[in-house]
This record gives sequence, structure tokens and C-alpha cells, in this order.
Amino acid sequence: MVRCMKKVMTFVAILSLSSIGWAGTNREATNDRLDHAGRVLHEIMAAPDSGIPEEVLEHAKCVAVVPHLLKGGFVFGGENGRGVATCRTAEGWSGPVFFAITGGSWGLQIGIEGVDLVMIIQNDRGMRQLLSSKFELGADASAAAGPVGRHASADTDWKMDAEILTYSRARGAFAGLTLNGASIRRDDDSTEAIYGHDVSNGRILRGEVAAPASAQSFLDAVRNAKAQAVASN
Repeated sequence: MVRCMKKVMTFVAILSLSSIGWAGTNREATNDRLDHAGRVLHEIMAAPDSGIPEEVLEHAKCVAVVPHLLKGGFVFGGENGRGVATCRTAEGWSGPVFFAITGGSWGLQIGIEGVDLVMIIQNDRGMRQLLSSKFELGADASAAAGPVGRHASADTDWKMDAEILTYSRARGAFAGLTLNGASIRRDDDSTEAIYGHDVSNGRILRGEVAAPASAQSFLDAVRNAKAQAVASN
């Protein structure tokens, strides 16, 4: 009996250590994603003539970044990646929420390519979708390839046509990207790894949960991008 209890206790200890190791690895990967997302946004704003127009950023409700979205296939393509998002609050920008994006696309695509994805949520309806645990671009929230350049052309109707504007950067080239059909769902593992417990997207994006220190580089990049857009107009 004693020997059996020792075996059980040893097994429990091994499971506990494995869980701690997994949590630590997941936290490190999520922190890397936050840092990478901040760098992506900073680099895009460093070249405003071929980046996100100032008018788009000035009116943004939320900003989401997926560093190194994986696109690939032959004829049939697909997307797969994990990202971070923040929304405007009365006090500034909220702590980040974490999500995974998966989906399909139709077109001639050869090979596999890493793409940095940026999504600008333009209005309250788009933000409400981000508050949910899962939604689909083009179905639950209208999405369109965003305008590119220092300023959005006055003759485009980017403000009215879509709740979410999408952009991609691959091999140094930055352009609007169509992602209709892609599914976005909450990343529970990353959320728990960063916040230490299960907390809803709604509480985080409404500013009810303090942003972790590891998110500062990403949030600073969002603040700087927004400030740059406001100062230029």
C-alpha cells in the first residue's frame, strides 16, 4: 500500500512539473509574439508612403497583428497563425487579447510563405465581434483589403464598406489583403499563460484588466502609430 502511494505521488509530481514546464514555454512563446507584433507595426509605420494611411489609424477602434501568418499550398491556399489585439478605451489602449486565425482561400499559390498580417477594426460592430470567442471574416464581420499609402484617397469608400480592413506584408512588400472566409477564435492557452487565469476578451478589451508588463512593447507601437497619425492630420 505504501509503495503504491509513493508511485501515485511520484506520478502526480511528474505531471505537475510537466504542466509548469508547458506553461513556461507557452508564456515565453506568447511574449515573443507580443514583441514581434510590436516590431511589425513599428516597421510598417517607418515607411508611411507604403503603409497604413493616417486616416485609417486615426479612426481605428482596435488594432490586431498576426506576425508570420503562414500561407501556402498549390491552387488551394490556406492561412494559419496566432495574433494579438488591443482596443481603445477611455484611458488609452486595452491590454492585449490573443487569438488564432485559420481559413481557406482560392487562387494560384505555390509554396509556403510567411506573411505579417495587420487588421484594423473600424467601428463598434467590428469591435463587438472581437469581443466574442469566435467569428468569421466576411460572414460575421465584413472585411476588405485596406487602402495603402500616407493618405487614404478621398474617392474610396473604405470607411463605409467594411468593419475590418486587412493588410499583409511579405518579403518587404506591403499591401491590402482579402481574408474573407478566415475564422478567428480566442486563444485560451495564450490568455491563461499571460494573465495567469481565465479572463474574458470583453473584460480585457474594455480595460477592466491591467495590461501585463510583457505587452508594453506592442502597446507602445500601437500608441506611437496612432499618435503619428493624429499629428500628421
